[in-house]
Parts: sequence; structure tokens; C-alpha cells
Amino acid sequence: MKRKGLYFLIALALGGVGAVHAQDNTADAAGAAATTPSTGDYDGRWYIAPTLGGYYNDTDRNTNSRQFYYGLGVGRFVAPNASIDLFVDRTKRNRDTAVGGGKWANNNVGVAARFYGGDWNAWRPYVLAGVMGSFHQNPGDHGWSPAAELGVGVSKTVAESSDIRIETGYRYDWDNKSQPAQDGYGDWFLGFSIVSRFGEPAAAPQPAAAPPPAPVNDCSTKDSDNDGVNDCDDKCPATAAGTIVGPDGCPQKVVIDLRGVNFKFDYPKKGHVDASQISKSLAEPSSDSVAILDQAVDTLQRYPQVHVTVAGYTDSVGTDAYNQALSERRAKIVYDYLTSHGIDASRLEGPIGHGEADPIDSNDTDSGRARNRRTELQVQQ
Repeated sequence: MKRKGLYFLIALALGGVGAVHAQDNTADAAGAAATTPSTGDYDGRWYIAPTLGGYYNDTDRNTNSRQFYYGLGVGRFVAPNASIDLFVDRTKRNRDTAVGGGKWANNNVGVAARFYGGDWNAWRPYVLAGVMGSFHQNPGDHGWSPAAELGVGVSKTVAESSDIRIETGYRYDWDNKSQPAQDGYGDWFLGFSIVSRFGEPAAAPQPAAAPPPAPVNDCSTKDSDNDGVNDCDDKCPATAAGTIVGPDGCPQKVVIDLRGVNFKFDYPKKGHVDASQISKSLAEPSSDSVAILDQAVDTLQRYPQVHVTVAGYTDSVGTDAYNQALSERRAKIVYDYLTSHGIDASRLEGPIGHGEADPIDSNDTDSGRARNRRTELQVQQ
């Protein structure tokens, strides 16, 4: 048992160390995919690790096959994927009566290294290797002998200062005094540890230094034609002052469409051109027309450099003089609606009435005449 088990654990440990090493090399080669963490990316505080576990004993010990052990480790991470522990542990076995009976105690003092894979906050598999001195005390002898262990385990951070570890492995003790016919013992073990870090956590890394100021000739800081688009992004670098431009710096036509804002026949009446009366003058449902006017207000607020002419129109029913006055009242009530909703009058030309001129539909049908009873916001380019 002891020789084959020892060779198996050596192969397992070497394979695990190779896997962790290969993971680090792959991360380096991948560049942006992963990078080896700096000392600021792991918790390097000292910790204590009380441990409780059990042995499955080498049959050559001539003792009961299983019993508990307990111990304490003190250590710290020396790299994101490596820790070192100093530890002590103790177990006591009952010797078989066939070999004289009595107690057989082992006190071990040693050092163990663990090599981890995976993310710091996930379940992290690891391999461990340790060397120690084992003090054996039994009816046949008491004294020191060298010992070593290899194993595997998993670790998980469960709080800012606490981890848990579960590990299993093989421990070989070169004790050739307790039983003269035996020159050593190989025991399997399973252990559970609670790792508790102490002291204040390391301070967070300082933020990166601010980039140096841009050179004086940096095009991103210049706007040669004062259109609000920097010279790097401006594809039309010589637009005239006051021109409405898009994100690329080229002229952009702004259209404010009031189609759908239609008036009742012969409305508004004289004396009813106050903006608060506008719903009485609009064709039903008046809420649809008011919503279109509110969209026009929003557009004008988003483009403060836009100027518009407010123009009113009628259908062909009635005299020219009457329709001219009616179209002016329609333009005036929309003009007042815009100014009462925050649009500065300096951006509005008019109000202007065009009477029954420039119809947009036939005046021979009810629906056509309804469309001709309208106002327009004509953007000045």
C-alpha cells in the first residue's frame, strides 16, 4: 500500500502543479484574456487555519485503521496562486493487542505549500506538498523521524477574512524505530480547515495617474468654424456661421411638421386667439393636434439655433379678405402657444397669414378643405 500510494500521489501532485503552471502561461500568451494578478489582486495577510480530519492508516502500523487528527496552521499567500503554511498536528492510535497494545501518538511539525488554480472568489482547486518532522511516542520507542505529504484540495473564500479548505492526500513517515520490522508508513488523510485572516486588509490600489494634457495642436480641442463639432470629427470644416449641423459637422435640415394640426371651420373667432383657447379652435380630437404642437416645442428647445416663420392658411370658403384675417388668427394662436411654452419670440417670424393661398389638398371635398385649414412652422435655413 505505502509504496504504490506514494508514487500515485507524487504523479498526481506533479500533474496538478503542471496544470496550474500551464494555466498561468496560457493567460500570459492570451494577453487581454487573462493576466497574472499583481500583489494588489490577492489578500496577503497572515492567517490561522485550525484543522480537523481523519486518517486511513497503513495496515503495517498494526493499529486501528481509522482515527481523527487535529492541528493548527499559520501562513499567508505569497502570490495570487500560492500559499505557505507552518503547521502542527497530532493524532493518537491504539496498537493492536497482538503486538502488545498501548497508545501510539504522533506530533507533527512542518511546512506545506499549496498551489491554486482558478479565480480568487470561486472554488479554487489546489495541490499541496509538505515536509515535516514527526515525533512518535509508543511503548516501542519515542523520537523524531522525517515525513512528507502530497495532496489535492479545494478552497473557497466565504467572507472578507475567511476561507474554507477541504483536502485529501497521502502522508509518508520514515519511522523505522517504532517497529523494527518496518521502515516507514504511508497513511491517507482527509482534512477540513477554516482559514481566518487577521489584521487590516491592504489598502486599495491608487487610481492611475491622469493622462497628460492634450497637445496644443490636438484637433479634438479645436472648432475652427464654431459649429459645435471639433475639427477631428468635422467633415464640413467651413460651414457658415449659424448653420444647423449634424454630428459630422455638415449642414442638417431641421423639419418641424405640423401636419395634423387642423382647425375647425371658421375658427378661431375674433377675440379667441389667446393660447389658452387653442383647444376650442382645433378639429376633434383636439388632443391629437395639441400633442403635435408639443412635439414642435420639444424640437425647438433641442435646436436653440433654429428660427421659424409661423404661417396660417384657410380653405377657399369665404371672401379673400375674410380668409386673410382668419389665417392670421390661426398663425397668431399657434405663435402664442409656442411662446407660452418657453420658445423665445426672437426665434419666431410672424405670425403671417396667407389666406386660401398655397392649398395642400383639393378644396372640392370636405377632407381636402379640412387639411387646408392649417398652420406651418417654416424653418429658416
